[in-house]
Amino acid sequence: MSTKTGPQRYPGASRANWYQDDFGGDPMQVNVVVLHTTEGRTLPGYGGGSSAPNLTAVPDLAAKKLKWYQHFDIETSSRALVNLRGGVETNTMNVCQVELVGTCDPKTHAKWKTADQAHIYWPDAPDWALQGVARFLAWMHEEHGVPLSGPKAWPAYPTSYGSGGQRLTGAQWADFKGVCGHMHVPENVHGDPGAIDFARITKYAKAELDVDDDTPETTTPAKPKVPAFPGRKYFAAGASNAYVLQLGKQLVKRGFGDHYKVGPSRTWGEADRLNVRDFQKSRKELRGDADGNPGPLTWRLLFS
Repeated sequence: MSTKTGPQRYPGASRANWYQDDFGGDPMQVNVVVLHTTEGRTLPGYGGGSSAPNLTAVPDLAAKKLKWYQHFDIETSSRALVNLRGGVETNTMNVCQVELVGTCDPKTHAKWKTADQAHIYWPDAPDWALQGVARFLAWMHEEHGVPLSGPKAWPAYPTSYGSGGQRLTGAQWADFKGVCGHMHVPENVHGDPGAIDFARITKYAKAELDVDDDTPETTTPAKPKVPAFPGRKYFAAGASNAYVLQLGKQLVKRGFGDHYKVGPSRTWGEADRLNVRDFQKSRKELRGDADGNPGPLTWRLLFS
């Protein structure tokens, strides 16, 4: 059974429509976010939760912000994807699912517009809505290590419907990490979220975190950027990866390597935790929670 790591509730999200108690779900360490559109104008009932995602973002058009509702923990499988018997895993494939209230269908958009029914047409969403999605993805990147990248093809609806060239194969899906749409998931014939401006969303998310967007620099930057926090799961007991070694080297560089006997390694251990705790105790921003477990703020301050 997979172990959950990091915060499981998106800050500020309402739990007024919480379905995990009724439908359970499998624990998993998330490395994928799937974006859906509801093709409706209000918060869906999801059949009482039987087809609910992890979260729903409802546009508050007057306030120009997204109101978030959480239905399952971030790292508990939700129920918004088709999962055929004997095929690849979808809902339980390390996926956090997000429904965006609104439409990606130009015909639906035209009908609602003619009827003067306020809504968001996600292929032409306003900046504030895209920034709201970006803030969530930035949080998922920082807290759970979900890459701020995804498929290149985000075709417009209805081209995106069915088995178009954008849909991943079973093998591609098993290897995928990052952000994709419902239209990219195998075994699913849906076409949402269509031609949402994914490039702009990821640009806003990276700006939120001050993460390099891989665009070549035309001038020399004033100072190196802080590397993005990979997620708490990389520093769980017994974890072995390059991020542990990167953290250890930075601790030594900053003068907090006293607990190492031979120096940092790729495997997270008690010496790493104690060195992180010493660093946390040295910073007033961290003293109140100096438990030796690195989080986004500890990482940012250590590498600043």
